[in-house]
Amino acid sequence: MPDLLVTGYYRYTDIWFEWALALPEVAMSIPLKSVLSYEALVDPLHPLRLPGKDGIELSMGTFANGEARLLFSSAQVEYIRYWLHAMHLTRELVPLPYSECLIRRSSLQTLAPVVYKDAKSLKGADIDKMNKRLKKGGGADSGLTARRIVFEHVRSLWLQNRGVWCAIDIEAWEMDSTMLTEFGWSFVRWENGQAVEERGHFIVKENRWYTNGKYVPERRMHYNFGESEALTRKEFKERVNALLDSFSQYGSVFLVFHDANQDIKFLRSPAIAAPLENLSYILPDTIKPGLFVVDTSDLFGALLGDSHDRRALERAATQLGLQPTNLHNAGNDAHYTLLALREMAEGGPLDMQRRRRWPTQTVGVKVVQNEEEEDDDDDEWGFGVQSAVAAPKAQDVTETPEAEVLPEANLYAQAAQKVEVVAAA
Repeated sequence: MPDLLVTGYYRYTDIWFEWALALPEVAMSIPLKSVLSYEALVDPLHPLRLPGKDGIELSMGTFANGEARLLFSSAQVEYIRYWLHAMHLTRELVPLPYSECLIRRSSLQTLAPVVYKDAKSLKGADIDKMNKRLKKGGGADSGLTARRIVFEHVRSLWLQNRGVWCAIDIEAWEMDSTMLTEFGWSFVRWENGQAVEERGHFIVKENRWYTNGKYVPERRMHYNFGESEALTRKEFKERVNALLDSFSQYGSVFLVFHDANQDIKFLRSPAIAAPLENLSYILPDTIKPGLFVVDTSDLFGALLGDSHDRRALERAATQLGLQPTNLHNAGNDAHYTLLALREMAEGGPLDMQRRRRWPTQTVGVKVVQNEEEEDDDDDEWGFGVQSAVAAPKAQDVTETPEAEVLPEANLYAQAAQKVEVVAAA
């Protein structure tokens, strides 16, 4: 019976620091350390450089306690062994790391590829340091741990560029929440790798006289992204359900909200009566058919290192640099909710992203306000002038879809076979 092939991941630190030390010969350890050095890994000619990638692609995994780890795949480790031997840099194949070091995919809560473009960014990843800060500052906080895991899980799913992600917001009369007044949506899906986006805004004709203004701003007539459609209650219900039904053709459907509870109640109310029997608050391990909830208020809480509070959409969008206007219009709220999701999902791993956005206000795994900002009633968005400016995109770290992790293993396996032939020759 053939041996069962076991694949998984190795901690970056185990491969970089420990593997060479465990080798029986210095003649093996020196070339191994050289090919795994920071400068070598980011070189365009490095054997692990994948076609079309602007740097070295590794993986970021999250464990059940919220700790993150930078990882090499077992396919990458195998390929390095074959490459060193084929290039006559080692007389024999370098022995594999201890099997106890191998991390199975099932041991990871989330897994997302990450690309480092230069040695400085790779060397400065400081993942272990952030894990120590997590244990010191929030390791016992199960709420924060859960939010951190969800954040990285959403990132890994989003980066696959599959399914449909639809942000939804529903407005109601402030004096009677059963009186729905608006429905807004903004969604993205992908065709041949290209994003296809659509958005819209419905107004209920019969309820147009029920205006807000006492507790909630009245912005019904201020949709920023096109023409609003005025519909009868019957048409409103039919059009919303038709929109939701149309998503089933895309398999995975992610309904995105900023603080989901009230909007889901509205969807289930008689005014809409959406069929949400199979709605799941538990995200899938990978893209698969189903209807799932994503809440950007939880994601933003994870980014701030907050275990329970939910920041308002306007505050979150402003601090993410999105410059929102005319919020409390359902169409605008949906649009900025989807933008907030994209900004966080594409902004890099959680702890690295936080430090990049608020470098002077990050303490451990949290973002803190100073006393002046806390006492300043005029600055209702929180973190001062810096938060009103869009955080620069990371120039040294990018992400690629998790869907490419498995094909990558095939790519390395195929290449290893070719190298083995060369070595034999």
